[in-house]
Amino acid sequence: MEQEGKYIYCVIVTPQERTFRAAALGGGAEVFTCGYNDLSMVVSGYPISKLAVNRENMLAHQRVIEEVMKDFDGVLPVRFGTIASSVDEIRRLLAGRYGEFKNALREMDHKVELGVKGVWKNMDMLFKEIVNGNKAIRQAREVILNSRSGKNIPARMEAGRMLAAALAHKKEAEAANIVDALRRTAVDYKPNKTIGDAMFVNAAFLVDKGRGKEFDNIMDELSEAHKDKIEFAYAGPLPVFNFVNLAIYPREWEK
Repeated sequence: MEQEGKYIYCVIVTPQERTFRAAALGGGAEVFTCGYNDLSMVVSGYPISKLAVNRENMLAHQRVIEEVMKDFDGVLPVRFGTIASSVDEIRRLLAGRYGEFKNALREMDHKVELGVKGVWKNMDMLFKEIVNGNKAIRQAREVILNSRSGKNIPARMEAGRMLAAALAHKKEAEAANIVDALRRTAVDYKPNKTIGDAMFVNAAFLVDKGRGKEFDNIMDELSEAHKDKIEFAYAGPLPVFNFVNLAIYPREWEK
């Protein structure tokens, strides 16, 4: 039989023991606090074994933290997959890193993460726009069209390289315009990797809760201004995963 440990979701400031109405990772277990002085970790029972890294488990981890955020302004997310062997070990960790956790919680107090993705709606029109505005690409296309059978491989490769470079430049420029508009209300931001040709911006913003409405208004303005060209995906408030990377390593449980 596997030994049960304590799966850790996040760190909060509270001296009180309490439970949360959230579905624990793995299902069935109660989500509760385990504390030292005025710091607590939010945990649930889970076997001490290697945890499967899949969408279901990662979403369960995030949803518990989001439930905690409904009642607490400052929440430090702990890295996915962290399992302690006992409540006593959790309390030892809180005691040993008390100052570090308190400082991080002060920095994140009253702040949330907001995620923004931007996707071009019509790539055919976008490529036409790039070609029409780039003389070198137009000339390369003419070389291909005028070559015998239209199969000038070197010219095709060069045209493809130039088109890819022009698309990357356009992504960077348009992403900068969107990010600059939103950064006015953000404490910090982090660019994340985009996927595919159509997505040109994927960014996380750290925003004070008091300026959340202002951020919403800018998003509305951007969506209206670019409604014919860009589709935005706007998510939040979210746990501050992109701005806090709270790692708890096995050696710490041995202290």
